[in-house]
Amino acid sequence: MPTVEEKPELVALLQQKITAADGIPFAEFMQECLYHPEYGYYTAPRDRIGKDGDFFTSSSVHSLFGRLIARQLEQMWQLLGCGAFTIAEQGAGEGHLCLDILDALAADFPEFYRALDYRIVEISPDHRLRQADRLQVHVDNGRLDWCLFDDLRGMQGCFVSNELVDAFPVHMLDKQQGELKEIYVVNSEQGFVEEVRPLANPALEDYFKLVGCSLLEGNRGEVNLQALSWMQQVSELIERGFILTIDYGYPAEELFAPFRRNGTLLCYHKHQSNENPYQRVGCQDITAHIDFTALQKVAQLQGVETLYFGEQYRFLLGLGFLEALIELQMRETDPQQAQAQRMTLKNLVLPEGGMGESFKVLVQGKAVGSPELLCARRIQDIGLPQGMF
Repeated sequence: MPTVEEKPELVALLQQKITAADGIPFAEFMQECLYHPEYGYYTAPRDRIGKDGDFFTSSSVHSLFGRLIARQLEQMWQLLGCGAFTIAEQGAGEGHLCLDILDALAADFPEFYRALDYRIVEISPDHRLRQADRLQVHVDNGRLDWCLFDDLRGMQGCFVSNELVDAFPVHMLDKQQGELKEIYVVNSEQGFVEEVRPLANPALEDYFKLVGCSLLEGNRGEVNLQALSWMQQVSELIERGFILTIDYGYPAEELFAPFRRNGTLLCYHKHQSNENPYQRVGCQDITAHIDFTALQKVAQLQGVETLYFGEQYRFLLGLGFLEALIELQMRETDPQQAQAQRMTLKNLVLPEGGMGESFKVLVQGKAVGSPELLCARRIQDIGLPQGMF
């Protein structure tokens, strides 16, 4: 009997695949663990998000996160001329962000709400069922539907993702004696173990040429080739509009900095993190910090320019987080509830120990010029209501 939760069917399938191929790259192992059609972490029924799951997302912390993003989306709609506007979200989880955005737009910007078409791209049957249940009112209003990725080709609007790219499978590399090596997964009597092999995929070397840096001797790092193809595809399908990417990660120079000797790969299970992807197979999340430099470089090749890049706390403050918090606190008459609300919301902006600094926001534009976005408002320009202090 396994000593920890895992899916023995997936373990057996992986063992067979590894034996047949005499070892597989870690990226292939991660792909199966997360996205196997029957047994993958994201595809099989499971509580993943929230108190009873394995991790929290910003959108599961409080509805204010989605409400503030709705303000930015409304400005984008105005910048595109206030016509038909598609909001496309890929990997919408259980639908928290979609619900909060649509609820906010229906209440605060009804004209925009009536003009928009919200489309969700979702590969997980389990997530889609949860989304459909949570979002039924907006389906009934004709504002929401599900689609395939290619159905969005030619869209005008904004492509949104929140904690999507960090879950793409990554190649794990080492640098030894001046040469890049790739981590493969092989079978052993003790289970799955790693084997370092010479680099066979030239795309991995091309990646470092693209971002302009490399691994330091003796260091380990992750390369997310799928993120590059994803950004290229998103850039190509948008005719005119914006790409809003929210995730944890760094620019390339920081991601591959000398002090980051072991890379950034982490696993999450029941709100506990660990660095062992070879346990709890199919029953734990596996993630790696994303390279925002790579996303920007690839998009630029498709005519997509960076309009904003910064920490989540700056993004939210620019959109009115502080003013909204004050408004919520003024409405709350119970002091204990008010304090609980403050403690919850601070997780979205707290630089250390919260999501405010580890999460970054990238806003890119295609055929939109160089607009001044609401999220780019400087912190020193934020005014408080008179009489508050």
